[in-house]
Amino acid sequence: MLVVTTPNIEGKRIVRYFGLVSGEAILGANIFKDFFAGIRDIVGGRSAAYEKELRKAKDIAIEEMKEQARLMGGNAVVGVDLDYETIGTGGGNMLMVSASGTAVRYEE
Repeated sequence: MLVVTTPNIEGKRIVRYFGLVSGEAILGANIFKDFFAGIRDIVGGRSAAYEKELRKAKDIAIEEMKEQARLMGGNAVVGVDLDYETIGTGGGNMLMVSASGTAVRYEE
């Protein structure tokens, strides 16, 4: 299934719009990952643990969105927007990624 951030698909004709689809993923961050990520942030390095969790959450949210589009009869999602948030008390201890877009059918 094609997933794009643009409102159309270059070179293709959208023949039907099915409506809004979305997917969400909320992942808890392990306390040891939090601790080591904090140390890396202090010394200016990258946090591989957080990067991996963000990528995993993004993939889950997009897959959920694509599944909704499939169930509606779509073969693509256009106008996709990804949002990232931390949720929880004390600065956030969970990651939330949401993906939304419009399910469409385009001609090959």
